[in-house]
Amino acid sequence: MKVSYSYLKEQFANPDAILADIKLLVQSGDFTLGKALEEFEKSFAGFLGIKYAIGVGTGTDALRFSLIAAGVKPGDEVITAANTFYSTAGAIATIGAKPVFVDADDSLLINTELIEKAITDKTKAIIPVHLHGLPVDMEKILVIAKKHKLIIVEDACQSLGAEINKKKAGTFGLTGCFSLHPLKPLNVWGDAGVVVTNSDAIKDRILLLRNNGLKNRDECEEYAYNCRMDTLQAVVGNHVIKDVDKTLNAKINNSKYYDQELGKISQIKIPLRKPGRKCVYHNYVVMAERRDGLLKYLEKKGISAKIHYPIPLHLQKASNYLGYKKGDFPVAEEQAKNIISLPVHQHITKEQREYVVSAIKEFYK
Repeated sequence: MKVSYSYLKEQFANPDAILADIKLLVQSGDFTLGKALEEFEKSFAGFLGIKYAIGVGTGTDALRFSLIAAGVKPGDEVITAANTFYSTAGAIATIGAKPVFVDADDSLLINTELIEKAITDKTKAIIPVHLHGLPVDMEKILVIAKKHKLIIVEDACQSLGAEINKKKAGTFGLTGCFSLHPLKPLNVWGDAGVVVTNSDAIKDRILLLRNNGLKNRDECEEYAYNCRMDTLQAVVGNHVIKDVDKTLNAKINNSKYYDQELGKISQIKIPLRKPGRKCVYHNYVVMAERRDGLLKYLEKKGISAKIHYPIPLHLQKASNYLGYKKGDFPVAEEQAKNIISLPVHQHITKEQREYVVSAIKEFYK
């Protein structure tokens, strides 16, 4: 049996309805900042229960523009997780600010107990990362941010639909940032991202930042970027967003099955599932003894598994200039040696997920 990590072939097996709307777009010529994008932004904001959603080029652009709009400048420090995806730190670094990392906890997320120790007089913002579809303890971070007068920009690129006490991830901070990369649950046919906010001022600034700083066709208020979400991608998004709840529920159900069955295997450690959280499992990640051997065994059995991510950010070559060394974030480093991501997407069948569990049990026999 084959169990693929990707699901795009199944998801878009019948693209006729999307292609029909793209044909209408081609005939209209409404390619840039078009009507379909306005519709998508309205639907996205409605899904999250927030005032504004602004479509941008990528999830990385969403983070970068949020920091700029919030007033983060070169030389400022921004705190984030040591075990996140590269673009979180990249968004900080490419505007001239300094990424400051904090270790992970048993839930695979930033350890909120360690954040205050990382704050200095140069700290301007915190980017909590809702990694793998697992929501961070935002109530605690809000208290820290208020105490130290810090900005919160939420990296929810992997966690659309996740909740903390019934409030959506991405709606706690000044902004929330999302990715629509093809392997996200709300995905498009390329790259795109979204910034959400309740702030009129932030919304207006990001509208400028994404579109060359143009107030209108003839007036440029600041020299900025050309990072709009394409109308064509919004056409795709308008179709996919209709099924996003169904998609998330399927991933949640598959993950519950894995939790139940893998919890019986002593060599597998399931991350701490904290109460009051709705996890949406962008990646289904567990810690596994003899992880590399298990990974090879699963591949041999036709099961596509991944590692998210094998090298923490502070040990990446790109972070050399920050002065971190091995041992600075021991939990993130230990997790990187043991984590494995199993296929969990909405197209996995009952038989396939049973096959995954059976293969893992066989390996540990």
